[in-house]
Amino acid sequence: MNSSVVNLRYPESGIAMVEMIDKAARNTFSHALITGLSTVFAEIKQNTTVKVVLIHGYDNYFCCGGTQEELMNIFSGKLTFNDLDFYRLLLDCEVPVIAAMQGHGIGGGLVFACYADMLVLAEEAIYSTNFMKYGFTPGMGATYMVPYKFGPTIGHELLYTANTYHGGVLREKGVPIPVVKKVDVIPKALQLARQLTDKPRNSLKILKHHLMQEVRAKLPPIIEQELAMHLETFHQPEVKHRIEALFSQ
Repeated sequence: MNSSVVNLRYPESGIAMVEMIDKAARNTFSHALITGLSTVFAEIKQNTTVKVVLIHGYDNYFCCGGTQEELMNIFSGKLTFNDLDFYRLLLDCEVPVIAAMQGHGIGGGLVFACYADMLVLAEEAIYSTNFMKYGFTPGMGATYMVPYKFGPTIGHELLYTANTYHGGVLREKGVPIPVVKKVDVIPKALQLARQLTDKPRNSLKILKHHLMQEVRAKLPPIIEQELAMHLETFHQPEVKHRIEALFSQ
């Protein structure tokens, strides 16, 4: 089943390919994108032939995080990042997930990708955990997942500075993730996926469960700590001004 902004197809035996194409919202966390992702991953869960999932975006966008409305709702106390619990979809998927980040991964969009089992970045795309640029501390498990995937040195730099880096720069910094030209990201991810499809599905599921059990155990208290930090950092008047200013650019 496909939604208007998330497509699911099966290009080869054992591979499910999820395409995020919310062009109106540029793959930010719109209601349509969140609902669409939840729908297609529910279908994938029912498909016992799928051994690996590959997820990608469109054009220059992989996934670009919270909308202005969502951030303002968090500022006003109407919403928390924990209410956007779709970000666990890649972690909770029983089979391995590869995030083919052919486009920009910004804020929560980059964190969302970190829940995949494997990532592929594009030289030309930009990547940032921009939470602190708005003046509030990171959420969605970012304080654990970003250093977990990018390594502690680069991960902490991403979280503290909120700087934007091209994939090529991250490769020069030594990020432990493959970085290729944008045009090669999805083919590279498919190459990785094919290496999994000749393995027994049950063995892949068991291995993923084992490899990610520490993440699943550590994540809930991390999320609670992040939400506690948000109570101190998100409701500062400066944060509201920064959100309004950055979205007006």
